[in-house]
Amino acid sequence: MQIPEEIQKHLQTLTIPELIKTTPSHCELAFTWVYLDLNGKLRFGRNFRLYEEDALIHAKLIAWFLRDEELARHLDIDLNKGFLLTGPVGCGKTSLMRLARALLPAGSRVDFIPCRTLSLEVTKFGMEVLPRYMDGPAIFDDLGLESRVQYFGNMVEPMAEILLSRYERNTFSNCHLTTNLSSHEIEDRYGRRIRSRLREMVNLVAFDKEAGDKRKE
Repeated sequence: MQIPEEIQKHLQTLTIPELIKTTPSHCELAFTWVYLDLNGKLRFGRNFRLYEEDALIHAKLIAWFLRDEELARHLDIDLNKGFLLTGPVGCGKTSLMRLARALLPAGSRVDFIPCRTLSLEVTKFGMEVLPRYMDGPAIFDDLGLESRVQYFGNMVEPMAEILLSRYERNTFSNCHLTTNLSSHEIEDRYGRRIRSRLREMVNLVAFDKEAGDKRKE
């Protein structure tokens, strides 16, 4: 593979984590690490950087978004499922998922949908807007921050409706979520059925619960 000069120069400024250098893959994992770091600086500012302690999480997302079967097998990632990326506030979930979209081929689109924005849309236009979110590739950001919505006198959970519909329609392989909620908190909020379905729908990828707030650095 001919590596662009810009990537080669950036490579000289980075320390590549050992996991990234040694994990078998078809996708030039070290090159992809450098590309993501550079892309992050362009998107989020020059102070952005990838963290060595997050290397395994990055590698799992790279395996899925680049459809690297060898890497996915090695990391126990099911390419027929989406992702549920969990972790404390500020650990980098949203930035990481935004960056992962940059790995897709030109012309491929994955909608990035803040769950809070979705619930506001349902409040304004009604439950009729939900079908547009039940099929296509999507990243639902911050599951649990959205409001419940009153519909014909009943309080409903728009995201619960979307997830159940995706499960029933078998459209969950391209559905990804980020959340601060633990599995028990997901069950408390959305019910046991949603928690059970999610086990079948997603690869669970979790930051350490003690991960610091990177926005404070």
